[in-house]
Amino acid sequence: MDKNIVVETKDLTKKYNGTTVVDQLNLHIYENEIFGILGPNGAGKTTTILMLLGLTEPTAGTATVAGHNPTREPLQVKRIVGYMPEKVGFYDSLTPRENLKFIAELNNIPYHTIDAKIDEILKAVGLSKQADQRVGTFSRGMKQRLGIADALIKEPKVVILDEPTAGLDPEGINQILDLIASLPKRGTTVALSSHQLYQVQRVCHSIAIFSRGKVVVAGSLDDLGRKALAEGHYRIEVEVAQASPGLADILAKVKGVSKVETKDNLLIVSADSDLRAELARTVVHANVPLVQMKIQEFSLDAIYMKYFQEKG
Repeated sequence: MDKNIVVETKDLTKKYNGTTVVDQLNLHIYENEIFGILGPNGAGKTTTILMLLGLTEPTAGTATVAGHNPTREPLQVKRIVGYMPEKVGFYDSLTPRENLKFIAELNNIPYHTIDAKIDEILKAVGLSKQADQRVGTFSRGMKQRLGIADALIKEPKVVILDEPTAGLDPEGINQILDLIASLPKRGTTVALSSHQLYQVQRVCHSIAIFSRGKVVVAGSLDDLGRKALAEGHYRIEVEVAQASPGLADILAKVKGVSKVETKDNLLIVSADSDLRAELARTVVHANVPLVQMKIQEFSLDAIYMKYFQEKG
């Protein structure tokens, strides 16, 4: 069964005073995935988010969020989308429980369900023990977790997070990323905007790289790696017990293999598709002890730098 598209843009464009900030953007974000919106400052990420939220109108093109047009149906979109801006703000003199209760009431959440919902959300973000402390005493990381609780309190179909780990120490970053990674299990689709490459690589299922208002490449990390670093090919690492003269020539004859590189007992096979089963059978048939075989993993940092060195 095909996955459902939750967020879609068609030629979405935004101009300010004649300057194109978002340029004919076409995006697809699927249900229950974490989608990374990646790019340098000024690439158009935040403007795109504002259009998805209905907070600014596009100059041209359209966007739909869970079937609703943010420009024409901003209230419907607001009911089903949670948003955490880069700089979160709360009433410092109130507790997390009091802040969330105020937000729940603003969102017309049934009064008799609010207390139980707040308890459940605070537990999910790891703030149960601090539920009745004043927010003014919180660290940046605790406020970030409360920001995610704010975004989740209305049980949204989509959560948009703009630089959710900004200003955090490594421990705080890991805690927030673990929390984000758990959101699809709650039935929540996540759009994560960031310029932190390793963080995007750690939690995102699909990625779009923005540059000057355009999406220059989009897809899963493996897809992006093959496009940017492997000329569209799969790269399969074949490790054997010891170097075997002639094995490279044998593997090169497997249908779909375009190139074989060797380094001691490691062979790197470039292929049109995932040929691990065929390659394993060939190695075994050649009476060569096979140690392991895996598809080469790509670094998002290498993909990003490759693109911007060549295009930027």
